[in-house]
Amino acid sequence: MKIRKKKYLIGVIGASEVDEKTDKLAEDLGQKIAEKGYILLCGGMSGVMEFASKGAKSVGGLTIGILPGKDKNEANPYIDIPIVTAMSHARNAIIVRTADILIAIGGKYGTLSEIALAKVIDKPVIGLGSWDIPGVIKVKTVKEAMDEVEKRVR
Repeated sequence: MKIRKKKYLIGVIGASEVDEKTDKLAEDLGQKIAEKGYILLCGGMSGVMEFASKGAKSVGGLTIGILPGKDKNEANPYIDIPIVTAMSHARNAIIVRTADILIAIGGKYGTLSEIALAKVIDKPVIGLGSWDIPGVIKVKTVKEAMDEVEKRVR
């Protein structure tokens, strides 16, 4: 029997509407996540979720989207595995519980809710230009974010 190495799920959370700087950060982060062999997990929609997924797919990574609606076709075009929940924002709990680590990029109240859910269950959250909250690991660059991920998954 062959034993498979654990595949880590890195959750990327953030706003559905982003500026050019944020979309570049998200795309770079998604690429680095995939290059390290991790699976990218996100909300599957637009903004940070789409650009992170695009970055992961640009280097052959695997992407999972936990969708808020009832139709898997609502997922952004870079999602490999769309998971339909029909739960709206309540799907944030699924994202948080499923990810091994979360990285927040920017974001508004939806992102804040995911951070709060993660902190309640003591899940690591890395913040890249996101909410400045005690317990969130604050970083300034994608490299710093990935360094923090590496400390926690090995």
